[in-house]
Amino acid sequence: MIVSNLSVPMVGMVDTAVAGHLPDVAYLAAVAAGTTIFNFLFLGLNFLRMGTTGLTAQAHGRGNFSAARSVLAQALLLALGLATVLLILQWPLRELAVVLMAPGEQAAGYVRNYFTVRIWSAPMVLANYALIGWFLGMQTAKAPLAMMLTINLVNTGLDVAFVYGLGMRVEGIALASACGETAGLVAGSWLAYRVLRAYPAAWEARRLRDLRSWLELITVNGNILIRTLCLMVSFALFTALGARLGAVVLAANALLLNLQNMLSYGLDGFAHAAEAIAGRAWGQRALVSFRAAVNTVLIWSLGIAGGFTLLYWLAGRGLINLLTDLPDVRAAAYAFLPWMVLSPLVSVWSFVYDGVFIGATWAREMRNAMLIATFGVFVPLSIWLINLWGNHGLWLAFLAFLGARGVAMAGWYRWRVQRPASASPAGSSTARENFKAGNKAGG
Repeated sequence: MIVSNLSVPMVGMVDTAVAGHLPDVAYLAAVAAGTTIFNFLFLGLNFLRMGTTGLTAQAHGRGNFSAARSVLAQALLLALGLATVLLILQWPLRELAVVLMAPGEQAAGYVRNYFTVRIWSAPMVLANYALIGWFLGMQTAKAPLAMMLTINLVNTGLDVAFVYGLGMRVEGIALASACGETAGLVAGSWLAYRVLRAYPAAWEARRLRDLRSWLELITVNGNILIRTLCLMVSFALFTALGARLGAVVLAANALLLNLQNMLSYGLDGFAHAAEAIAGRAWGQRALVSFRAAVNTVLIWSLGIAGGFTLLYWLAGRGLINLLTDLPDVRAAAYAFLPWMVLSPLVSVWSFVYDGVFIGATWAREMRNAMLIATFGVFVPLSIWLINLWGNHGLWLAFLAFLGARGVAMAGWYRWRVQRPASASPAGSSTARENFKAGNKAGG
C-alpha cells in the first residue's frame, strides 16, 4: 500500500512534466490549474474508497461474502450516480473553477479544453475508488497496486504518444489521463472477478433494494465527506494565511508541505493496513485481535514516523535545496524546517486512527474529531498566533490541529473498546460473549 500510495501523485506529475516541455508557458499553467481542479474535485469524493473499505472488511471478518458483494455493487452504483451528477454539472463546474483559479486569458482557454476532456474520466475514477476500497476490505492489497501501476504506465505512455507523436496539446494530456483511468478500471474489474471467484457467494439483489443497507453506506460516506471537507478547509486556510505574509513565505510553506505530503503517503500505507485488518477483526467481534492489530500498526507507524523525523533533521536542508534554488525561499524554508522535524511524531496518531476508525466504520466519531480539530483548534489558533508570531505561529497552529485530531480519536478509541457490546454492530449472543472474553483476555 505504501508503494501504491506513492504512485498516486504520479499522474499529475507526469502531466505537468510533459506540459513543461511544450513551447508556451500557458500550456504548463493550464495543466497545473486543471490538475489542481481535478485533484480537489476527486479528493472530495474519495469517501467512496474509505467507506467501502470499512463495510467490506467487517463483512469479510464475519465471513458474510454475500454482504461483501453487495457492498461492492452499492459502491459502484453510488460511484456511477455521483459521476452522472458531475457530467450533468460539468459546464457550471468548469466555469466556476476557471474563475477561482484565474489563470489568465490564454491559459483559461486551455484549462477549459483540459476540463472538457478529463471530466469524462469521472465514472472511471469514482469506480476505481470503489474497487480499491473493496479490495482493501477483502484483504487484497496487491490489486490496488496493480491498478495504480496500470493507470500510471498507460497515462505516461499516452502522454508522450498524444503530445509528441500526434501533436496534441492539453487535450492530449487530459485524454491520456482519462485513458489511464479507463485501463485501471479494466484491470480492476478483471481482478475483482478473480477475487469474487475465490470467495464464492450468492448475489443478494434484495440488499440493493433494502433502504437500511443504503442508509448505512450513505451515512458512513457522508460523515467521511464532512471530515474530508474539513481537512480541505484547513489546508486552504493555511495557504491563504501564509500568502498574507508574502510570496517568499508562501513558497517556503509550499515546499515544506511537500515534505508533509511525502510523510502522509508513507504513513497512509499503514493506515490502509489498519482499515483492512482492524476492520476484519471488528467484524469478527474479536476484540483481542482488534487491539493487537491497532497496537501493531501503531508500533510500525511510530517507527516510520521516527525515521521521517530523523530524515528531516539530518537531510531537510538538502531536500529543500532539491526543490528550489532560490536563495530567499531556501532561507525561509530553513527557518521553518524545525516544525517539519516535529510533524511526523505529532501527525502519526491521526493517520493511524483514521485507518482504525474507517475499518471499524466509526465515521461519526472521525467526523467529530475533525470538526473539533478544525473549528475548535486550527481556525481560532491560526488567526490568533499568526498575528503574534507570524509564520511560526501558523505552523504551531497546524501542528496543534494535527495533534488535536490524534488526541480526540485516541480518546474515542479507548471509550469504544472499553464498551464493545454496545459500540459494536448488533450481533448474536455468541458474538457478545466473544467480546466479553476478549475484554478479559485483553485486560
